[in-house]
Amino acid sequence: MSGVTSINLVENALLVSIQDDVTDTEIVELQDTLSHRIAKNNVRGVVLDISSLEIVDTFVGRVIAQLAGISRLLAAETYVVGMRPAVAVTLVELGMYLPETRTALSLTHALSQLRRG
Repeated sequence: MSGVTSINLVENALLVSIQDDVTDTEIVELQDTLSHRIAKNNVRGVVLDISSLEIVDTFVGRVIAQLAGISRLLAAETYVVGMRPAVAVTLVELGMYLPETRTALSLTHALSQLRRG
């Protein structure tokens, strides 16, 4: 998956890095892989790192929402980290508020929130 750099276990969370050039096929693979890793590792959270995204569109917004939905159904909280101000503005302008996700300033902050559980 070239659009997803990695899925790494950090403490009790899976860190997923999403690249700018992610494709539909890679997203389907990511959803499958992520759901299996959540179940296998019994993680408390998923941290989606979108710091490499310069811009977003409805596709990327939908991807984030779908990954958060899958995680929630498998009892893992989702945090989005690395969001640029322009990305936040664009998501709001597109009407994508992502109610199932939480945001954190960094991986450290997301892990701190998950520890507090």
